[in-house]
Amino acid sequence: MSFTDATQFWNERFDKEEFIFGKEPNEYLVNQASQYLKPKSSVLCIADGEGRNGVWLAKQGMQVTGFDVSDIALAKANQFAADNNVNIQYSLCDTDGFDWQANAYDAVIGIFIQFADPEMRARIFRQVHQTLKPGGLFILQGYTPKQLEYKTGGPSLIEHLYTEEMIRELSQGFEVLDLQCYEKELSEGARHTGMSALLGMVAKKSA
Repeated sequence: MSFTDATQFWNERFDKEEFIFGKEPNEYLVNQASQYLKPKSSVLCIADGEGRNGVWLAKQGMQVTGFDVSDIALAKANQFAADNNVNIQYSLCDTDGFDWQANAYDAVIGIFIQFADPEMRARIFRQVHQTLKPGGLFILQGYTPKQLEYKTGGPSLIEHLYTEEMIRELSQGFEVLDLQCYEKELSEGARHTGMSALLGMVAKKSA
C-alpha cells in the first residue's frame, strides 16, 4: 500500500469525533513501561494514531517522539497532548519514511502495528534495532492468529498476525525479556473491544 493510499485508509477510520481506540493507554504497555522505563527516557511511538499511548508516556515524564500515516489522527493526538499539558514531537510519515537515526532512543513502542506485510514487518524490526541505544527496549503488543476467531479488532489477514516463533525469529540481536501469548478481554475504544488473542513482548537491544 502506498503512503497516499495508507493515509486515505486510516484517515477514513480516524475521521470521527470520538477516539476510535479510546484515550486510555494500552494495558500491556502500562504494565511493562512501569517495570522497565524511567522518567526522562527518550521514547519513540510507532504509528501512535490519536496519541493515547504517547500522551500517557509523556505524562510519566518521558521525552516522546511519534509518527503516524494519518494527518487526521495526528491532529487529534496533538490536541490530546495539549489538553494534557505535554509536548510530543509528531511526524506525518510511515515506517519507511521515518528517519530512523542510529542509537537515538531508550525505548521504541509498537502497539497493534500489524497492518504490515511480512517484508515490512522484518524491516520494522531492523529499523527498531538500528534506532535503539544499546540496552534500549522494544515493547510490542499485537494479535495472534486466534484473533481471527474472536473478530474483536485487528487485521483480517493471517500473515499480519503474530506467532511466538515468528517474533523470536525477528528478534535476533535482541534479548527477549518477556514474551507471552494470552487471551484477555480488551476495552480500548470501539475498534478493540472484547475477548482477544494477544502477544506481548519486551526485548532489549544487545549492548
